[in-house]
Amino acid sequence: MDRRTDVTVEELLRRHAPQVLGALVRRYGHFDQAEDSVQEALIAAAGQWPRDGVPDNPRGWLIRVASRRLTDRLRSDEARRRREETAAALTPADAFVAPPPGEDPSGTGRAPSEDDTLTLLFLCCHPALSPAAQIALTLRAVGGLTTAEIARAHLVPEATMAQRISRAKRTLRGTRFRRPDAEDRDRRLAAVLQVLYLIFNEGYTATAGPDLHRTDLAREAIRLTRAVRRLLPHEGRVTGLLALMVLTEARAPARTGPDGELVPLDAQDRALWDRTAIAEGTALAEEALAQGPAGDYQLQAAVAALHDEAERPEDTDWPQILALYDLIVRRTPDPAAALGRAVAVAMVDGPRAGLAAVDALTGTVEPRFRLDAVRGHLLERAGEPAAARAAYRSAADGTLSEPEARYLRRRADRLDP
Repeated sequence: MDRRTDVTVEELLRRHAPQVLGALVRRYGHFDQAEDSVQEALIAAAGQWPRDGVPDNPRGWLIRVASRRLTDRLRSDEARRRREETAAALTPADAFVAPPPGEDPSGTGRAPSEDDTLTLLFLCCHPALSPAAQIALTLRAVGGLTTAEIARAHLVPEATMAQRISRAKRTLRGTRFRRPDAEDRDRRLAAVLQVLYLIFNEGYTATAGPDLHRTDLAREAIRLTRAVRRLLPHEGRVTGLLALMVLTEARAPARTGPDGELVPLDAQDRALWDRTAIAEGTALAEEALAQGPAGDYQLQAAVAALHDEAERPEDTDWPQILALYDLIVRRTPDPAAALGRAVAVAMVDGPRAGLAAVDALTGTVEPRFRLDAVRGHLLERAGEPAAARAAYRSAADGTLSEPEARYLRRRADRLDP
């Protein structure tokens, strides 16, 4: 046994979780029961490894334990029990996670365990599932989070999250464990990246609750996106999304003050930004743009890089940012991008022009409070304190995030006569 820290144990479990699940599903099928068995193995490891030490072959240990749990679940009669337990006992653990020497059944040059991670992501983001179910199942099956951890992250009762995950697994019952066909691959990869982006956004700016930033979710999204990029290193959308996440997360240390209050971008202490992450994200953004036609993630990463490269707020290249947003909104009807463009318009052409752009978005941006917050900021800059105060208060009443609500109310109170 190799004794390591609890943090390392947690990292090991999350890294191996999708590989172990993929090995079982590839071998036995039965995604729903295999996933439950893997969770039981992870719980057993979390309790045993910190006490007894990490096994020399952690993935093999998890596969053996999960396989035993799964065969117990699957047996319906004595003959089936003997057949499945014999198969599990006679199959070396390494046969689940690596091909025989000289053999590469996937044709990718990678072991099945690596390919299984991406296949699992495609399965968890199946179009038959709702976005909420896709996110929950991805965090559990690929991220290795427990149902309780996912429930806490989304501020819902554990029983509610358990029902959501159970319904998702029932929906996928009978679905083959394989990559999507070539003609369906682009659409399914887009769904995977959208789910990872939604997980990151919820981590970076929590939509509800007492905390502005949920570090665990943001970092988990980055970790999973790095895993996808290792499997698809030449896919510009993947590289662009990773660049966008890294560049955005680099500003996280300066987003909150000593008491957890929100600090807007133009008031942040940029000395607190993570310059190592900015350098990595900028290099990734450049690489993403060179990997093919620029898509939304590549263009948004370029916007993030322009923000991060400015040493002072007044150094920000707003004309270039506006040009990038013009490209984004022409490509896709994304209300969030359109709202970002309205801010860029205000910075280039003045607050009145920005207000006109914001007014054109009325009824299209959800949640509504984000539109009101931007409108309040631009009205304040335009010299209309009463209207700005009303917009800030409307925004504060509309958000479920306590730090955002406090910030917006302070802005409104500051404008009281």
